[in-house]
Amino acid sequence: MAGGGATVVASNRRKNLAGPSGWAGLLANARIFAIAVFASLGGLLYGYNQGVFSGVLGMHSFDTRMHSAVDDSGTKGWLVSILELGAWLGVLCTGYLADKLSRKYTIVLAVIVFCIGVVVQTCAFAPSSIFGGRFVTGLGVGSLSMAVPLYNAELAPPEVRGSLVALQQLAITFGIMVSFWIDYGTNYIGGTGETQSEASWRVALALQFVPAIILGVGILKMPFSPRWLVNNGRDDEALQVLSRVRRLPPDSDLVQIEFLEIKAQYLFEKETSEIKFPDLQDGSWKSNFKLGLYDYLSLLRSRPLLYRVMVGSLTMFFQQWTGVNAILYYAPSIFEDLGLTGSTNSLLATGVVGIVMFLATIPAVIWVDKLGRKPVLISGAFLMAGCHLIVAVLTGLYRDSWDTHVAAGWVACVFVWIFAIGFGYSWGPCSWIVIAEIWPLSIRGKGVSIAASSNWMNNFIVGQVTPTMLDKISYGTFIFFGAFSFLGGLFIWFLVPETKGLSLEEMDEIFGSAGMAAGEQERLLAIERRIGLDAYNDPDPNRAISDPDIKEDIEKV
Repeated sequence: MAGGGATVVASNRRKNLAGPSGWAGLLANARIFAIAVFASLGGLLYGYNQGVFSGVLGMHSFDTRMHSAVDDSGTKGWLVSILELGAWLGVLCTGYLADKLSRKYTIVLAVIVFCIGVVVQTCAFAPSSIFGGRFVTGLGVGSLSMAVPLYNAELAPPEVRGSLVALQQLAITFGIMVSFWIDYGTNYIGGTGETQSEASWRVALALQFVPAIILGVGILKMPFSPRWLVNNGRDDEALQVLSRVRRLPPDSDLVQIEFLEIKAQYLFEKETSEIKFPDLQDGSWKSNFKLGLYDYLSLLRSRPLLYRVMVGSLTMFFQQWTGVNAILYYAPSIFEDLGLTGSTNSLLATGVVGIVMFLATIPAVIWVDKLGRKPVLISGAFLMAGCHLIVAVLTGLYRDSWDTHVAAGWVACVFVWIFAIGFGYSWGPCSWIVIAEIWPLSIRGKGVSIAASSNWMNNFIVGQVTPTMLDKISYGTFIFFGAFSFLGGLFIWFLVPETKGLSLEEMDEIFGSAGMAAGEQERLLAIERRIGLDAYNDPDPNRAISDPDIKEDIEKV
């Protein structure tokens, strides 16, 4: 159970030993970088699935086959949003599975479920199969959306953790970009009109198998999360994993400090659980189930943890109500409404959305650990709000006369693309970084699942209501999303603390451990002394490193 957090006495020493952030930090941690890139194939599946269906909805052959579901705006909304409903359920289940099975095996299980859903969609001959297939695919996508950033965050050193977690969003935007252009290409199979082959949309859906199988097989070769290993009593393995991924010997100060920080928090939380629930320590399934339930309840009963729930859930709430998935799911329809006639032109403009969002995410991966989370999120929110309002004004003025105001239509399209840039560098990557790094070890899986479930439930609602909003209130849709984008910026500005450069164990210091009871504080310090962490205490955060052996280790990295 997590009741507060560890005050890490050796944090200054670790910060002195830490390497650079940004691109130099990624190169210095090349092994972790490579593992994170591979694991982020889960993000590619998420992004591809998001993007591919917007193009499929506009294909003539899909409309002919599924016309009973596509031609009604309400049913069309369900056709899109049922994936998010499945993802919401999948991500809630993943909190338990990630703690029980490991982050790695949870990813494998999610890939299997994902592939089952893809088979059902690809072979569909009626709307019911698309509904069922997208729901099952959603279970897998939701699980991956939580397990992958959690896995990356727990492997990463603090100085590049933001960059490595941001790879998830880079992979998502890459998947979106690829899916848009695959839609554009497969749209020509058999022609774009009455002669179009059903292979145009079946091939686009089936191609998801390729990265899914690569991820499912390849992740088995990747290391376990060292924090999960410590949490399951496998200390020697955890130390070896840290040594390998940091490319330093197991007895180096940097590896030892990180391992002992993880161990101290685990022991503190374990002893807290033993004190609070002495009758549930027999290791039985029933006792473990009750402890897991109490973990979830602690998220609501403990003020510091409730604060984290608020930060994580509302960050994901505002991410979705920027309207990004309204743009992604219904981009072809939106571009047609903005005056781009013909499915080919609207698909082409949609493809540009994918390109600019992907390119905009790259700077976030490189610089988010230097700039911090807050400045990036705030600037992105205000930029997106401005784009929404400009598109709303242009649509309100010219929605009935785009054919005579072609330039205004193109300006509106450009601001949709600028909106995609704003999301790509800010709320896309940074919101996932925030929810992956703010939780204590014992409930990290459950905490991330709660925050990610907020993403998917709000994603579901956005996908459900957007067609009706576009039909009923037209340009008011953009005003609505613009207002929420602005409110999201204010929320980050005033209520979310900056987390760059902190270890996962140090997060407790900014989320409430300052109020830790004296008895708990003393017990924590006793644990740190018992395991030898206090031997690395360095009260001077600016003291240079004089140990030549440590300098040599850092230079090797």
